[in-house]
Amino acid sequence: MSEGTTKRNFPWEDFHGPNLGYVMEMYDLYKEDPNSVDKDLRTIFDESGSPAQDVNEGKSSLPSETNIPVNAVKMKKVAEAVKLANNIRTYGHLNASIYPFEDATEKNEFLRLEEYDLTKEDLLEIPVELLCQDAPEDVKNGLDAYEYLKDVYKKSISFEFSHVHNYEEKTWLKQVVESGEIFKTLTTDKRLSILKRLTEVEGFEQFLHRTFVGQKRFSIEGLDMLVPILDELIAGAVQGGTKSINIGMAHRGRLNVLAHVLGKPYEIIFSEFQHAPNKELVPSEGSVGINYGWSGDVKYHLGANLQIKDENTVRAKLTLANNPSHLEFVDPIVVGYTRAAQEVRTATGYPKQDVNASMAILIHGDAAFPGEGIVAETLNLNSLTGYQTGGTIHIIANNMIGFTTESRDSRSTKYASDLAKGYEIPIVHVNADDPEACLAAVFIATEYRKRFNRDFLIDLIGYRRFGHNEMDEPATTQPKLYEKVRKHPTAKVLYAKQLENKGVLTPEIAEKIENDVQQKLETAYQKVPSKRVAEVHDIQLPETILNGLPDIKTAIAHSQLLDLNQSLIKWPTNFNVFTKLQKILERRAKAFSNEGKAEWALAETLAFASILEDGTPIRMTGQDSQRGTFAQRHIVLHDSETGEFYSPLHTLPNAKASFAVHNSPLSEGSVIGFEYGYNVFAPETLVIWEAQYGDFANAAQVFFDQFIAAGRAKWGQKSGLVMLLPHGYEGQGPEHSSGRLERYLQLAAENNWTVANLTSAAQYFHILRRQASILNREEVRPLVIMTPKSLLRNAQTVSDITELSEGKFHSVIEQSGLGENVSKVKRIVLCSGKIAIDLTDKLKTIEIDKDLVHILRVEEIYPFPKKDIETILQKYSSLEELTWVQEEPKNMGAWTFIESNLREVAPEGVSVNYIGRQRRQSPAEGDPNIHKKDQERIVTDALTWNNLILSIR
Repeated sequence: MSEGTTKRNFPWEDFHGPNLGYVMEMYDLYKEDPNSVDKDLRTIFDESGSPAQDVNEGKSSLPSETNIPVNAVKMKKVAEAVKLANNIRTYGHLNASIYPFEDATEKNEFLRLEEYDLTKEDLLEIPVELLCQDAPEDVKNGLDAYEYLKDVYKKSISFEFSHVHNYEEKTWLKQVVESGEIFKTLTTDKRLSILKRLTEVEGFEQFLHRTFVGQKRFSIEGLDMLVPILDELIAGAVQGGTKSINIGMAHRGRLNVLAHVLGKPYEIIFSEFQHAPNKELVPSEGSVGINYGWSGDVKYHLGANLQIKDENTVRAKLTLANNPSHLEFVDPIVVGYTRAAQEVRTATGYPKQDVNASMAILIHGDAAFPGEGIVAETLNLNSLTGYQTGGTIHIIANNMIGFTTESRDSRSTKYASDLAKGYEIPIVHVNADDPEACLAAVFIATEYRKRFNRDFLIDLIGYRRFGHNEMDEPATTQPKLYEKVRKHPTAKVLYAKQLENKGVLTPEIAEKIENDVQQKLETAYQKVPSKRVAEVHDIQLPETILNGLPDIKTAIAHSQLLDLNQSLIKWPTNFNVFTKLQKILERRAKAFSNEGKAEWALAETLAFASILEDGTPIRMTGQDSQRGTFAQRHIVLHDSETGEFYSPLHTLPNAKASFAVHNSPLSEGSVIGFEYGYNVFAPETLVIWEAQYGDFANAAQVFFDQFIAAGRAKWGQKSGLVMLLPHGYEGQGPEHSSGRLERYLQLAAENNWTVANLTSAAQYFHILRRQASILNREEVRPLVIMTPKSLLRNAQTVSDITELSEGKFHSVIEQSGLGENVSKVKRIVLCSGKIAIDLTDKLKTIEIDKDLVHILRVEEIYPFPKKDIETILQKYSSLEELTWVQEEPKNMGAWTFIESNLREVAPEGVSVNYIGRQRRQSPAEGDPNIHKKDQERIVTDALTWNNLILSIR
């Protein structure tokens, strides 16, 4: 703008987005042929002159000073009307009838015409297309469009799409809402089927309430439409060819979903309420039933599976995931199920994914969705390459209260769903008392996922008829709310009245539906055994679990190892490997020459390659896992000039299965949950999760406690998940030193997993191959490995190639060069992991009487290798002392677990002692000099018998 001029208040600047684009398009047509546009637009263009030029190129949308329109007032009216229409779309949900207890007549009208300096007469002159391009034919002018938009956006279903940035998605969402496409006219049969479903849902809850008085059931009442919503989602998915639907939810409404969506027989649920034996009620294997572990779980934690059949053909598998009381933590597990079901892993390279093959449905609590951080972590996975599943359907089962906490105390946002806005997930709020609006929400959610393969959220807003559980009195803390609840008709009653008013339902039909439901419940109850308490018996482990792992051959021929290594150090001729990395890879190429040595990372890669040749797929994820946190792995190479990547593990000539490796987001909880779910759903796959440092797993402790360690005992849910946790005291301070070995040992029982702390590349090679070999066997169990950091390149951990080709995994390793005179050994030092290497290095700097001291490396801490250690100890007749040595504080590490085990194996008269750091609050010192001094003390004391060192070099 030239000096001395002022910017006019010109109305074209008020047009933006699709509206401005539409005006520009119409103006282009007008210039070619004035009669080709609506007469109202023609009048505006005739009087106003040219609109903006080249808006898309970023030039000013204002006309020049010499081109001010004659009818600026009229243009201003148009601009204000367009602004009003857009504000209805953006803020209409604030005036929608989405709350069951809200009186719509008490609402104040907002977005009124006078606030935009508009009158009805002004709107009559504005073309419909400027305000609502997708309006139905009976919308004739701007005033009609205004009234139509208000009606669309203030129903018992409302929409939040303005945070969706993708233009195509946002345009489609607007079109499908404003065209009325989502508001389908339901047939009489469909309406009656909904009423019948609501009658079943309500009848089931009321039957439980009066039959099992005071027992917890976490009823669905107030959100009854959740079940018909799931019915509709599942039916739509199956009709679209989806073969697997996976559901995750907490307690609220779970029994109803089990009964009516998963088809769990009423009689089995009833038997669980009265603690009657239900084994005789469980159908044959492959049918719907309860898959107990040996310790079991409460009824509202259990999951189930259902085969959806068309005559004798199985069309899809429906799964409700087992879930403990940690609410949202099942979310990433179910997403992991879904990714596993979408992938085909039988060919080399990355698995082939079909997002239509499986779908996830996550049912959240309204307090938990914004309150639990795992929700945000899971939402963040939705578009990431290694984790996306083509869109999860989220449903917030919103009863407007969490336990006894009202919404104003449980979140800082207006809606429970607001967290989803940060991930650009479209949101529909819908009143749970309006069944047909709920089905409209399902329609748009399903179509959006199908079209854009992205997440969608339905905020199902209802209430909770009883307390948090049925023994709770909610009026204690919410007297006013529960006065309304007691007076409020149920969704079934409201819908039945609506259908009667429309002439769809007669009292006779309603009565028959009610009687049929009650008869079915009574008949099922009669099948429950009369014995009220099952015979109490001791928990018995299956023999395959009790007996531990079988002896498995894990060595492979030297020639096969050589061929694999040759394949692993090849890359395309035009691929530019980073110079420093190329030297590392060339060094690996020489591993089989001369004496033939394999360091840690090479042993791992050879294990992976051999497992792929055996036909076992591998999936590995973690922060920086492609390269390795310590720049040790390099199984994905990046071209130093183009940035393209290449993995030799994808081009192995004899591989028979896929290999996937993904760098994960900076999230431990969602990622370990996802990998556990993937592993449970794809048990033939070696799934590996690697922590950047072992203590990072702290942020995922719920998954270890409630799922990985105990899932099989509670639910019979098998897992062979591998967890790599870098561990070892390097003087780096409290964090990054300890992988918290003690936590996994505290959870260790009933052969639930293997916990190892290894000291050589060969040991790592063999334990990985052993784990891969048990994946589809009853003996399968998770594997926790305290992996090294500095030891990755330590010469003491390098193994001869013959140890890979001829060796096996050893639960205990004896230190070479010590204790050879078995009649003189007084002290046997037992240790694990890095401290064993520190002891080996110390032996080079001091001179000791090697007949007095011997060292045993306990490589597999759990299951504790009792027999192996007893066999070794039998050789030492003069033994006086067993000493456990560790670098962790006394109240951490393995000592609290190992002490009782050592006392069991110690020969009579042999003492059991400890050498290590004293009990501490923090895992390690912050000062590296103090660390070094304490570490020196530990290894020196361990190698000293009666504090006598022959000499120090």
